[in-house]
Amino acid sequence: MTARSEPVSRRERPAKPALTRSGIIATAVRVMRAEGLQRVTMRRLAKELDTGPASLYVYVANTTELHGAILDELLGEVDLAAAGAGGDWREGIEAVLASYTHLLVQLPSLAQSALVARPSGTNYLNLLDALLALLKQGGVPDDQAAWGVDTLLQVATASAAEHAGEDDTDGTEWKAVAAAVENASADQLPHVTALGSELLSGSPETRRKWTTRMLLNGILHTPRDTS
Repeated sequence: MTARSEPVSRRERPAKPALTRSGIIATAVRVMRAEGLQRVTMRRLAKELDTGPASLYVYVANTTELHGAILDELLGEVDLAAAGAGGDWREGIEAVLASYTHLLVQLPSLAQSALVARPSGTNYLNLLDALLALLKQGGVPDDQAAWGVDTLLQVATASAAEHAGEDDTDGTEWKAVAAAVENASADQLPHVTALGSELLSGSPETRRKWTTRMLLNGILHTPRDTS
């Protein structure tokens, strides 16, 4: 007769780590980096954490909140050193936004999500505070800075989402745009043909800096409507 195997008591199984919000977010970031944001679902995280999806909702209300929390976690990688460097305030804002944009461009799915995600954690607030400090250094009135900082981040996020994951290494798409502008009909598109060379001029870095300066000039010199 074959001996029956000894059952393993549940008490002898290793205990699962306790669920925490920070642990859930850390797991979500790991899955996102490996598989993309589209794979970060409650069901996928529950499998990774060896629990049921319902258990996760105690810590994260829904997928939208989860994506916002992932974004906030990664915002900790944005270089805010320029905010306390004491240099030119405009260059400081350019440096912070360049670091923010670079982060999102490296993570295409997150860049798209960032257009609608609403982070509200510590890292997002640190980013806001750093930009507001630089705007104050530049003499921007407080009320204009409070609205302007949102515009700066919106434009930087949209730019990152546009360029994230680009695969135009041979310049095919850009050449197509250039050809369309250069071959435009002067009769039908007089303004495009007149400014064709200007429309195509400038490196991405030069244009990004100009955009930031343009926005800062507007924020500095445009009072809020009091009506």
